[in-house]
Amino acid sequence: MSILIDKNSTYIIQGITGREAVTMTRELLDYGAKVVGGVTPGRKGRDVHGVPVEDTVRALTDRMRVDGAIVVVPPAFAADAILEAVEAGIKLIVVVTERIPRKQVAQAVEYAQQEGARIIGPNCLGIIAPGKSRMGGIGGAPEATRRAFVPGSIGVMSRSGGMTVEISNALSQAGLGISTAVSIGGDAIIGSTYAELMPLFEADPDTKGIAIYSEPGGRMEAELADYMQQSKSRLPVVAFMAGRFMDAMPGMRFGHAGTIVEGRADTTADKIARMEAAGINVAERIEEIPALLKQRIG
Repeated sequence: MSILIDKNSTYIIQGITGREAVTMTRELLDYGAKVVGGVTPGRKGRDVHGVPVEDTVRALTDRMRVDGAIVVVPPAFAADAILEAVEAGIKLIVVVTERIPRKQVAQAVEYAQQEGARIIGPNCLGIIAPGKSRMGGIGGAPEATRRAFVPGSIGVMSRSGGMTVEISNALSQAGLGISTAVSIGGDAIIGSTYAELMPLFEADPDTKGIAIYSEPGGRMEAELADYMQQSKSRLPVVAFMAGRFMDAMPGMRFGHAGTIVEGRADTTADKIARMEAAGINVAERIEEIPALLKQRIG
């Protein structure tokens, strides 16, 4: 099994005629993902690599089953694209776009939750269930994707898209492989956090452990630690915490918009202490993650 997507999942791409989306469409189709349509206002009747283009999401959902939408539109229009997908009844939206105004993201996430839809991102690479399907730009070209993401037993969640690939590659090379990998996004406000995705992995019998890449800033690690303690999770979790040097530089951020350290609870030291107290192993280096998981899985 996998979480969120499987081999039968169908997707549309909003902003499909843009340069990045055209490349993504080709890569998804080559991997075997079922991209059934695309949306760019004013481009109805065109196609991208054989995928039909419509002016609206509803024009597609009215005539076919659409399980997910990938949002690859400019920041100024991304929130409207998310709302359009939710209003059309789509329950899974991967938002690749970054630099969306924070207030708009918060409004879109709240509306999606109200309507029973799930957002992954923004500022993410998407989701992959190796050997089944992928949603978003995660992995890049299909040949490289198949090397880095071998089917297996470890769920991966990462705030960094690039590190999703690095951790998955390390797990694949170690013979563990990946059940599902989710690039959750690096912004301060995102649609789905570690703790919110954990129950999905818990319900997947093929997932035997979890690997996480994290960064300073935000409350996601504290929420995950609380979840692990309260749920008595069956899944061993190993995390890598980037940016330990930032503890000496409060108020600094690096990389993603979500890495602003505003108080002690946002520091790497506090996050590591919380996770370890909840039974989460914190690796010193990414290459240590497979060995630590093997020890925990048995």
